[in-house]
Amino acid sequence: MQLVNQVAIVTGGARGIGRQIALTLANAGADLALFDVNPQTLEPTVQELRRLGRRAEGLVVDVRGN
Repeated sequence: MQLVNQVAIVTGGARGIGRQIALTLANAGADLALFDVNPQTLEPTVQELRRLGRRAEGLVVDVRGN
């Protein structure tokens, strides 16, 4: 699957399954917007994606709702 020139949004993207999904999408060529509640784990993941040559932004967001 090629995702060059595509942008993926991943919630819970800083660690665990969300992180792995983000890395898989990046390796397929996607740029990423990661949403997570934890800024301490979000920034290292964003930096890792950038080292892969992808554009990546991290946003501290809680998408659980009430």
